[in-house]
Amino acid sequence: MGSETIVLLSRREIDKMRKAGILASQLLDHLAPMVQPGVSTLELNDEAERWTRENGAISAPLGYNGFPKSICTSVNEVICHGIPNAKQKLKDGDIINIDVTPILDGYYGDTSRTFFVGTPSPVAKKLVDVTYECMMRGIAAVKPGGRIGDIGAAIQEYAEGHGFSVVRDFVGHGINREFHTAPQVPHYGVKGKGKRLRKGMVFTIEPMINEGTYEAQVLDDNWTAITKDGKLSAQFEHTIAVTDSGVEILTLPESKDEYKSA
Repeated sequence: MGSETIVLLSRREIDKMRKAGILASQLLDHLAPMVQPGVSTLELNDEAERWTRENGAISAPLGYNGFPKSICTSVNEVICHGIPNAKQKLKDGDIINIDVTPILDGYYGDTSRTFFVGTPSPVAKKLVDVTYECMMRGIAAVKPGGRIGDIGAAIQEYAEGHGFSVVRDFVGHGINREFHTAPQVPHYGVKGKGKRLRKGMVFTIEPMINEGTYEAQVLDDNWTAITKDGKLSAQFEHTIAVTDSGVEILTLPESKDEYKSA
């Protein structure tokens, strides 16, 4: 995690964050048609890198603390930080989270979506549907004067109400001209607890919701986090800004239709 000081962004800075955020959402839109059986996660990575450079940005994950690729591709039981690989080919029925963070004009746009590969199983479909709704409920809980705990409480209540669990080991984070900064934003918690939300705060809300246990383990590559029980995990992520009256999603696709239930 970067700075422990919560930075409040100016309107000009939030405009820059919005431009980076829109580019990030456009990158996911661009990759979406490639999510098909037989495509390797490395092919997704390489196209993401090409497109990012073509659009005047650079890939924040590439080289970040030694991360070897430009995007994260987390398939099935992988919770987050999956490393693209030529040998990993998508199969019908898989789910894959693609997490992208282009840097545009010095500002970071961070967003992710979970995609269905072909036809999902009923449990995969339910998990992904619930995870998307968890993110949106977490975002809806944001308003000036509120608390960080309001976000996690909304997410946890909905996920656990549907029989799923919320990952504890990875959280949302502040973001601006740094990739990861204060505040940390847990996706579980107690309403009315935690740091107070203030206009100009910008951070990610990115719940990771598991089919079974919330417990995670990190593989020997020191990046790939998987569910301890081998069951499915899904994730969605937006970068948001606290406004005068509520919240603005900075990574919203221009189409406003980022997720269609399969």
